[in-house]
Order: sequence, then structure tokens, then C-alpha cells
Amino acid sequence: MSQALAVSHGEFGRAALYELDRPITTHAHREGHLIFYVSGARIGMKIGRSKVVCDKTTAAAISPWEPHAFDLADDGAVFTLTLYIKPMWFLEHSGSADFALNFGRRQVTVSPMMDALVRRLTTMMLADAGDVQVETLLLDLVSRAYEASWDGRRRPNALDCARRFSDFRVRRSQQLMKSYLGNQHGLDALASEVGLSRPHFFKLFKMQTGVTPNVYFNTLRSEQAIEDLTGTDKSVTDIAYDLGFASQASFTRFFSLNVGISPTDYRRVATVT
Repeated sequence: MSQALAVSHGEFGRAALYELDRPITTHAHREGHLIFYVSGARIGMKIGRSKVVCDKTTAAAISPWEPHAFDLADDGAVFTLTLYIKPMWFLEHSGSADFALNFGRRQVTVSPMMDALVRRLTTMMLADAGDVQVETLLLDLVSRAYEASWDGRRRPNALDCARRFSDFRVRRSQQLMKSYLGNQHGLDALASEVGLSRPHFFKLFKMQTGVTPNVYFNTLRSEQAIEDLTGTDKSVTDIAYDLGFASQASFTRFFSLNVGISPTDYRRVATVT
């Protein structure tokens, strides 16, 4: 059974220690996303159109809004350190000028120093160590992974990044989606509200963002669910109904497929600083 061993939320985003034994469906995050192998089965991932294997020597590096799915390359469960890093936090605290936190490679070689940082972070999170220490180590680890991903490659400039989300109809649809979180049929009317046919809207949205409207909408619902689980006393059932699910069971299935563990398990171990 997949479970969370520790989850830490902070200004940096969130860091999680997961033990996973089941696939996670195609999804995306607004944060930069790094997955480090700790022990157990190897990880098989599909990131965009690329296939990546994570093991003792390699980690997965996933840029914001890049669609990806998770599976196991071997039998058994895997223990991972999984990071969701806010691009603006990384920009403010690192020497990088990349405000989007786009990685140059989807698979990064884990250096001995990076491996040592992963092991130290894992130990500290399991021991519920001080937040300042964890954040300092996270910045060091993410910076090393980011630099390794661009080794020998041309880095993007601000104009390259600005081209994404440039169509006003896509930006408008993203704003509208936030008000549709409790309406599971909202996407059907969204295209007409922004003045496009459904096929044209879906094609333009994916061209601009890299993900389908459904994946983007599910990301918003997952984020709101995590915010409610960690920041409110709402019951899981109330969170489910507020997000447009017919039952707690259907919400739990959705959350498990998109996050990897059940919402109850996530709330049990999450800490917010």
C-alpha cells in the first residue's frame, strides 16, 4: 500500500518522503519537480514523450506544467524523496536567473554530493528536524540538480519563457477554471466562454501550456485539496463535495491517482511551516 512517511510544506514548496507501490496517472505541477530514489524498486517514468528510469545513479527532473506519469520498473515498492519547488523561491535564494525553473534534462545524474544530501534530508525529515536546516539542504540539492540538468546545454532566456501562456483566451480560461473547481462539468462550457470551439480550445491550450485542459484542471483540484487538507479542519468528505466529487470514495481515488497516496494519509503526516 502506498503511503507518505513525511511531508513538509514551507516557502520553498513541499518535500515528501513516499513509499509507493502503485502507478500515478498523468498529471502536472506548477512547481519544479524532482524525484530522488532512496531505496526499493526502480522508478519508471514518462515525462512528456521521454521515458526515464530513476535509481541510485539518476533522478527525474520535471519542469513546471510538464505532464508526467509514474510507474515501477521492478516488482515491489519504492521509497523516494520527492520535491515540489516554487520557481520564485528558487529565483530569490539561488544564483540562477531562471524564474521558471525549467530543467535542461529530464534525467539527471546523481553526484556523490547530491546522494549525500538526499540521505541527510531523508534522515532529518523522518526525525522531524528543524525547518531552517531542511530548507538550506533543499536549496543546495535543487541547485546542484538544476546545474547538472543544464550542463553543456544552452539555457533559455526570458523571451523563451514569456512565450508560454501568451494567448489571452488561454489566460482567461485559466482564470475561469479556478471558479469551476466545484463543478465537474465546467470544462464543457469553458471553450464557448472564451470564444472558441471545443477542438480549437483544447488544441490551443495544449500548444500554449504543454498540458491538456483536463490535466491543468485536475492539477488545480489537487492543489486545492492539499491546501484544504493542510490548512483547514474540513473533513475529507466536505473537501470532496466542495471540489465537485459525488462521494468521498471518488475523491480518494482521484487524489490517490494524482498524488500517489490517500488524502487521509497525506493529512496525517503533513507539517506546515
